[in-house]
Amino acid sequence: MMEVFVRNLPQEATEKQVSQYFRPILADLSINVFHCQKPRKKGYAKITLLDRQLGQRFLDVHGQLTPGFEGFKTVKKGLRHMNRPLNCSLSNNIPDEYVLKSLQREQTDKAMAKWRHKPNPKAPSVVTSVDNKRMRRSFNFNIIHCGAMDYVENDLAFVPYYGQIRSGRLTFGRNFVLVDFNPSIVKASAQQMEIPYSSIQSLMIGRSTNPYVTFSLAVAPRLYEKVPLDENDLIGGMNRLGLKYSQKKHNLPNRRRTIAIDPLHRAVVASGLCYRFQVYPTDIPYILALKRLPGYPDIVSWDMTVLQQTPFHIQMTQLNTALNANKKYQKYSFELKFQLQRLAQNGYLPPYKIIQLMQIMTQTFLNPDNSILADAVRKLACQIPFPGAETEAADLSLVRLRDSLYDNYDKISREKAYSKDLTTQYEQIAMIYKAMVTPVGIYLSGPEPEIKNRILRKYSAFTSYFLQVSFADEDGEPIRYDRTTSLEGVYHERFMAVLEGNITIAARPYEFLGFSHSSLRAQTCWFMAPFTWEGDLRHARAVIKDLGDFSAIRSPAKCAARIGQAFSQAFSSVQIPQHAFRQLPEIERIDANNIRRTFSDGVGTCSKAILRLIWAAYAQSRTWKPTVCQVRYAGAKGMISLDDRLEGEVLCLRPSMIKFEAVSDRIEICGAGFKPLNMYLNRSLIKILEDLGVPDQSFLELQEEAVEQLRITTENPINAGYYLQRNDIGKAARLSWLVRKLSYIGMSFSDDDFLRDTLELAVLIQLRKLKYKSRIYVERGMTVYGIMDETGFLKEGQIYCSVQNEKSDLVLTGRVVITRSPAMHPGDVQCVTAVDVPLDSPLRSVHNCVVFSSKGDRDLPSQLSGGDLDGDLYNVIYDDALMPLQLCAPADYQPARPIDIGREVERSDMTEFFVKFMENDQLGRLATLHQTLADQKIQGVFDPDCILLAKMCSTAVDFSKTGIPVDLTKIPRSSNVKPDFQAPGPRVLIEKSITIEADEEQDRDEDDDEIIEEAPATRYYESPKILGQLYRAIDEHAFFEQIQRQSKSTRTSHRSSLTEQVWQYVRRETALIQYKHYLQFARDTKDAYEDRISETMLENSFHPTHFVSEVEVFAGELLGKYGAPNQRQRETSTSMKQKHDRDVEYTVQCILHGEEEEATRAEALERSIACLDVAVHEAKTRKRFGRLVSFTWVAAAVCLKEVEKFGGY
Repeated sequence: MMEVFVRNLPQEATEKQVSQYFRPILADLSINVFHCQKPRKKGYAKITLLDRQLGQRFLDVHGQLTPGFEGFKTVKKGLRHMNRPLNCSLSNNIPDEYVLKSLQREQTDKAMAKWRHKPNPKAPSVVTSVDNKRMRRSFNFNIIHCGAMDYVENDLAFVPYYGQIRSGRLTFGRNFVLVDFNPSIVKASAQQMEIPYSSIQSLMIGRSTNPYVTFSLAVAPRLYEKVPLDENDLIGGMNRLGLKYSQKKHNLPNRRRTIAIDPLHRAVVASGLCYRFQVYPTDIPYILALKRLPGYPDIVSWDMTVLQQTPFHIQMTQLNTALNANKKYQKYSFELKFQLQRLAQNGYLPPYKIIQLMQIMTQTFLNPDNSILADAVRKLACQIPFPGAETEAADLSLVRLRDSLYDNYDKISREKAYSKDLTTQYEQIAMIYKAMVTPVGIYLSGPEPEIKNRILRKYSAFTSYFLQVSFADEDGEPIRYDRTTSLEGVYHERFMAVLEGNITIAARPYEFLGFSHSSLRAQTCWFMAPFTWEGDLRHARAVIKDLGDFSAIRSPAKCAARIGQAFSQAFSSVQIPQHAFRQLPEIERIDANNIRRTFSDGVGTCSKAILRLIWAAYAQSRTWKPTVCQVRYAGAKGMISLDDRLEGEVLCLRPSMIKFEAVSDRIEICGAGFKPLNMYLNRSLIKILEDLGVPDQSFLELQEEAVEQLRITTENPINAGYYLQRNDIGKAARLSWLVRKLSYIGMSFSDDDFLRDTLELAVLIQLRKLKYKSRIYVERGMTVYGIMDETGFLKEGQIYCSVQNEKSDLVLTGRVVITRSPAMHPGDVQCVTAVDVPLDSPLRSVHNCVVFSSKGDRDLPSQLSGGDLDGDLYNVIYDDALMPLQLCAPADYQPARPIDIGREVERSDMTEFFVKFMENDQLGRLATLHQTLADQKIQGVFDPDCILLAKMCSTAVDFSKTGIPVDLTKIPRSSNVKPDFQAPGPRVLIEKSITIEADEEQDRDEDDDEIIEEAPATRYYESPKILGQLYRAIDEHAFFEQIQRQSKSTRTSHRSSLTEQVWQYVRRETALIQYKHYLQFARDTKDAYEDRISETMLENSFHPTHFVSEVEVFAGELLGKYGAPNQRQRETSTSMKQKHDRDVEYTVQCILHGEEEEATRAEALERSIACLDVAVHEAKTRKRFGRLVSFTWVAAAVCLKEVEKFGGY
């Protein structure tokens, strides 16, 4: 092992350029594995080599003993880079051990790849005409246009919205196309545009003498401007005066994110999603050749005409005038106008065509139901294809649009005739319109179902006046931190302008209202438009004023958090009498350090009479009767627990629960302890337990047990059904029951590709969570709410935990581990004694929670990641194998005093804080760095850097309440070398079946490195710690191949399909039943279901041309592209599952109750047989989606259940 120090490099040279320069030189000496580190704006580099003998050979040829030009003369074979002589010598530094480990891993991977691809001497040789390594990637252009696609008769045409004679360079990188603009008279500084491949719908190149490369995009590109560092700048001036100012030391960016090329481009950048660049004819063959490379978009050779239209901004003005001022459309409801504006604003159709469509609508729909027509237009948006080479002009013609709209209206009308909408079925649901604000545009969506909050419940007749607004990058992801890029213009100019102004939709001006704690972290807030309520015009200020008195709060963050209580989702609300309210004193104690400790922070009590009111209103309480609830009441928030000593209707709150003064007679229920939640380990907790002495074998055995449970899932229908039921997969479709029922009647679910894929996908997702998140189920563990012992029975270090669920009743006793997420500090894990209480103790009446002692110097919740009792969840582990051998004193971070502005908080203060939070929220970055350093440091989580990061994470968590962000200058330094368990996994494809791509490290494209300065490639080493062992213990390729073999082995030998077997069974059992009068009903029901699932497949996709698979929707979870799903995918999976479950439940109810207004099950069997008949024998192929099959199994489950009732067994 050796490190070579290289001097006299150009400061402007990038790490990738230096690495590429040395690669062939080192390869000539048989050195194929090395690591180059070249700091930005520095004239040196360090090269780490794995083999010391080979490294010495390099120095013998290219090294020099003395520095400077004289020493360079004595070198056997001198090296020059950018015409500068290089000085290569043995470094004084010891090579980084983790860089060496990563090189060892790379060397092993390359050896394995070489072995796998060992050529077959009998195989014919293949000669390729293009050398991928030497393919040109960079091409000059001299004109740029931005616009849209349209058609001239049957020919595809480009419609320019914006154009400029501007030269520059197109460079095709690994992940995106980089567009470098040369400086112009308008813009003296260099500009850049990034077009991610994932956003490209089509890429076409003309064949004429003036060829254009045309990118049709799903979202707007990212735009940048280089930050000049010359003598005219402050920094340049300081350096000229001898005041050294290091750009790297102060983390100064070298470019800034912008929102347009110039002011003219700004007017069209949000909707002009086609970019056209004029290139040179001689470059066409080279550009076309790029489509051969893996991961690159397909390139189509296609000539287009240019179609000049009315300027886009004028078209939009004409559309807005038509929607809001033309008497012809004055009967259009807001719901319809929203959908029509969405078509234009989101780029589905050009504004002029929407005006033409509106004219046709007035002729086609003489007296329409506006709500149905709005739904029809919304559905139309999902049916509009992207204009391009593969789309016929007729598909976007006015005739086709009119016909689709008419069909949609007809289907929705029939559907509404025998169904209720969501808000009627579910009292806690409101349909909410949404807008996404990006650096360049505002895009509309919805309405989508949302759980009501206090404001939506109060103004339930005006929910369309409330708008949920999210702030994100163009691809819908949060804007990522990048130390090389300034985002100040995006946050403080673009986003702040929206927050301070309004969003106008169909003439309604929506203005900022507020946000909840959870929506703040999701970078989402609420806007509202004025409406008349009880004779008064309600503006945002009046709505906030009605919530309570916030005038005494002087901190913007704190004031926003208090107002945000009204935006917390509540599943139900209960009216309670005013006389029920009482106030309890706090349980406080001054500890040895003279710090006041509050043991009762956020928790109160209630009588059984109050709980009965809650049980009556809470739908889930029909099965389970919770004794602890998370509530909001007037200006109070926190937990209440049952105290059976209280008589009558009594609600007891403490001062720590009351956050502001307000009047209300309703208590809102945000959560309840119906049953204990499952306990799962995660990587940060596993690392802490490892460093506290828990043996590695304990974790390995738990993981192996979890993997084995997944492995046996596909062995038989009983295991499969149990797995589906336990993981709540296909619950609305009765999938677990269906799998077992099929087995009972002599059939196997594995005979059907769709059912088999659903189970295999569900298993694979869980396996990936195990491998890439270490999400390991702990059977002897639970996750529960925390409350305080109101009786004073529990001693310091004791807890009481009583569990009631469908399995058994349990009272924990003995030594247990208790913690809370996120656990970062080694003291966030503690051991306590669980005890039982006397039979006559009031604590006997509470269950499915953990009761903490009110005694001692310091309350236990605050020792666990700074927890309290206002609704925090705690993890309790009673598995002896996970008991730590040592403990660490808990952290004691004193809460920072919230920023005080010395006056009453105004709206602008809260919007500024909202932007500040988006800009400085670094919790995820800190947690990942903590994980990396804890693996690399000898002391693990006890290392001072990890202790510092744990404290910084605590500051980041409290940022939303204090307004004080993390000081990023104090973040510990780290290399770009990470443990292997942080590496992404292989990609999984879902096409005709589920396949995992080979997990092979592709050769790096060094031409890419020369022309695009992307972030340096991350290196990974094999971690010897427990997280690395757990990661490598799972071979997902071998596992998935095994369960697929198991599935095949359980198939039967029937020649007919499983669906046909089910149909034949049903007809045998119901031979005399007449059902054909319901066939049209069945067709309508099937069409409605498939319309909804198609919409779900489209709306939850992260790629413009690929939609979510039907299997993913039916299973209720998106498959992570690489490894486990990220946060956005998890959140999308949750909302997708909720929507699909509602759609399936709605479909089932339609089959059971039909078109009758009264809820009757008469002829449910006949309707279900008709639905099964249509599903099996009238399959249709849908454009874009192919044949959808899940309705067959929804209908089959209902039908088999009805047949079972009909037969009396």
